[in-house]
Amino acid sequence: MTDFDLVVRGDLVLPQRIVKDGWVAVSQGRIAMVGDGPPPSATTVHDARGAWVMAGAIDAHVHSLSQRGQEGFGRSTRSAASGGVTAFCDMPYDDGRLIANVENFDAKRREIEAEAVIDVGLYATIHPSDGTANIADLARAGASAFKFSTYESDPGRFPRIPTALLAEAFAAAGAFGLVSGVHNENQEIVDACIAKARKDGLNSPEVHAATRPVLNEAMAMLEIYEAGVTAGARAHVVHCSISRGIEICESYKRQGHAASVEVLLPHLALTEDDDVRRLGGFGKINPPIRPAPERERLWRHLVAGQIDIVSSDHVCWSLDRKNNDNMLKNASGLPGVDAFMPLFLTACLRRDVPLSLATRLVSLNPARHFGFLPDKGLIATGYDADLVVIEPGSFKYDSGNTLSVLDWSPYDGMTMDVRVQATFVRGALVWDGSAIVQEPGFGRFIRPTSAPETRVSQQ
Repeated sequence: MTDFDLVVRGDLVLPQRIVKDGWVAVSQGRIAMVGDGPPPSATTVHDARGAWVMAGAIDAHVHSLSQRGQEGFGRSTRSAASGGVTAFCDMPYDDGRLIANVENFDAKRREIEAEAVIDVGLYATIHPSDGTANIADLARAGASAFKFSTYESDPGRFPRIPTALLAEAFAAAGAFGLVSGVHNENQEIVDACIAKARKDGLNSPEVHAATRPVLNEAMAMLEIYEAGVTAGARAHVVHCSISRGIEICESYKRQGHAASVEVLLPHLALTEDDDVRRLGGFGKINPPIRPAPERERLWRHLVAGQIDIVSSDHVCWSLDRKNNDNMLKNASGLPGVDAFMPLFLTACLRRDVPLSLATRLVSLNPARHFGFLPDKGLIATGYDADLVVIEPGSFKYDSGNTLSVLDWSPYDGMTMDVRVQATFVRGALVWDGSAIVQEPGFGRFIRPTSAPETRVSQQ
């Protein structure tokens, strides 16, 4: 008789250290023991000695349904598993369906339960015409967090929440222990810049960043954090692309306010100088990709522990939404959940960033942020056995050989120094390094099990 259902062997990457020649023993989907040296017996042994074993990534920022009929949870969760992601939180701005009431929320939850192969939580939001009336019901329905925006790209699908209402919404969500994340752009500045660019006939790839200057983002972040102060609730910025924004967040933290900040993988991996000119619409995202010096400043903030979460902001736009020669006419957003762990860990290894810090940013901190502890985000006894085996080597990324619904990616042709050898969700193998081995519906809808923590980066 064996001791456990599963043992995974390898170098364990924990939040504070790496355990050489370690092992994780799993029973009934949970981590039962963690150790090093000779492992106990198990029905299944995944021997990954020479590779790293990490807690699965929790991608805090995914858009599975931004374009009707384009992706859905079946494809997004399959791609996520191949990228080392064992859970993600999906944003509420679905094409034709704003997740601002319980009816829409429950319909989306049912889609997760029918299609997903990894675990998925849901953001909810509000429409300005409803005020905060639906927040309590959405919280009780299982929302992991609320998402709002200081910028309106579409009054129905992506509305702007006025400042006073933003503060009210923070307070209403905070009463249920939920975090409010906000899209950080200033309507007045962006609209004026776009109008000027159009008047001047500008349409090159560089025009996108020019219409969303640093001032735009910094002013929006001040508005967001001040609304949080007024509400007495944590304010979270979901994608900061500028060093100044991290400094603003740090200033609120030092004053004792509950503030946190997230940085996207594209802003850590790409630059305007080297990539946006080459990629054109395939490199368009909001906030925009910044010049190389700005990217390097973000990395310095990351190493200093001043960034709370790293996420993908994954979205799958069809080719016709991204290949217009006029940059301003392309949709904003990039895919990337399938490249999440390989791309981020490659960037960390090349900068000598400790993998223990990396696992805090993509696993432990998001779990704390959404209140998924003590179930997810950590290799420790009692936690879900959400594990990723990371194999070192040299691997060229080719979107044509991925599980993505797309045949394009801003990361096409990049050489990565690691790949995902295996992904386990709740102790079950989902990705075996070449294929998904679980059926749709294996993934679960997840909701907060504890109160989120106020400053995740310092834990």
